[in-house]
Amino acid sequence: QVQLVESGGGLVQAGGSLRLSCAASGVTFSSYAMGWFRQAPGKEREFVAAIRRNGGSTYYADSLKGRFTISRDNAKNTLYLQMNSLKPEDTAVYYCAASAYYYSDYRQARQATYDYWGQGTQVTVSS
Repeated sequence: QVQLVESGGGLVQAGGSLRLSCAASGVTFSSYAMGWFRQAPGKEREFVAAIRRNGGSTYYADSLKGRFTISRDNAKNTLYLQMNSLKPEDTAVYYCAASAYYYSDYRQARQATYDYWGQGTQVTVSS
């Protein structure tokens, strides 16, 4: 049974930092590209960042580049998202997802092509 379990969310003041983790089990983690997505109340789920299977390339939503960093540790079957200089508009439920599809640019990946999703972790940034 495949499981993706996010952790590390919480309440933080604007300007602060959080590090999200996504622990994978029941899947050959290194065989999947991984992504982070987020969904704010009343909004559609949106792409945050993605990383190739071997971690060699990363992709970010243009609005987030420079503040967020995606990384992975294939030996630990874990995906990370370091979030710095957080803003109230970063408040959302953050999801990790695994994709077996190949894309030349994961910013163009359709969410439907992600095979597995976590349950999400809430990030709240206060002003």
